[in-house]
Amino acid sequence: MNASAAPAFEDLAAAVRRRLGTATRLDRVEVPTLGGSNRTVIFDAVDADGARRRLVSRQETYHGPHSPFLAPSDQYRVMEQVHASGFPVPRPVFAYDEADGMGAGFVTEFVAGETLPKRIIESPAFADVRPRLARQFGELLARLHALPVADFAFLGSRADSLDVLEAQRRRIDAYGRPRPALELALRWLERERPDPHPPVLLHGDFRVGNLMVGPEGVDAVLDWECSHLGSAVEDIGWLGLRSWRFGRPDLPVGGISQWRPFLEAYEGAGGRRTHPEHIRWWNVFGLVRWTVLNLMQGYGHTCGTRRGLVFAACGRNADLIEYELLMTMAGRHA
Repeated sequence: MNASAAPAFEDLAAAVRRRLGTATRLDRVEVPTLGGSNRTVIFDAVDADGARRRLVSRQETYHGPHSPFLAPSDQYRVMEQVHASGFPVPRPVFAYDEADGMGAGFVTEFVAGETLPKRIIESPAFADVRPRLARQFGELLARLHALPVADFAFLGSRADSLDVLEAQRRRIDAYGRPRPALELALRWLERERPDPHPPVLLHGDFRVGNLMVGPEGVDAVLDWECSHLGSAVEDIGWLGLRSWRFGRPDLPVGGISQWRPFLEAYEGAGGRRTHPEHIRWWNVFGLVRWTVLNLMQGYGHTCGTRRGLVFAACGRNADLIEYELLMTMAGRHA
């Protein structure tokens, strides 16, 4: 480990040595500039023989009232179960405990690839794989939704697992500021609510940006902090938000494809048949939820718990998402 970086990462080095051997050292330590919900550090763990293992550490940085994020210990449990099923997720290595003195978090193996949406959508490097991605997304979600729900019963007490609308309402109320567009949307969602589906394991943030893409397609699904139990269409509706189309509003599946290839692959892999009106309902819900997540980040900036330009921008972004929400409810945006 570089001497100048040593003091900043000595806690991480100590935690790694506890699990991987006292002679283990850190090298090639990097702190990604993107992402704001966790402290993320990428590093090599080098053993006494010089063998390297590229790893990723994620530590919780926010857990306020009505937090939408799953506790890191439960994230780690979800990833362990999902990885054991053969689903493409970074291999869990260890979770932090009290002896580490680092708060809540965990370490996984590093997966190489691309997550930046604009590169995936536009770069010539992904021209060959891009036409196959929508079908891969559908197959992956079908596999995820088919996992035994009993293996994830510990998620059943989460507010989002119990009632997604009530969970969002409580979060909105917690900020103590009127949001008429959200109130209108919640009333619409209550009135138009579809019949419940049997609950499945949901990723909760399945979208371009959280999918590690390589030359052959999706190599890993990242960021499991929003996992919960619920209707499978919630994951599908979230994937289709205009917010994740990145300059291609005409292509609802991540700015890459129309719905047909995705839905054919999802149903062909065993997923439940999905109706367009159900996707629209979950699109509206997803925009409410995305607004609330941005309100949370903006609140963290204004109250001083997590100040930063990105968090401040999220506060402004909430208004833009509400506009998108109203246009979607009015049928002007799909």
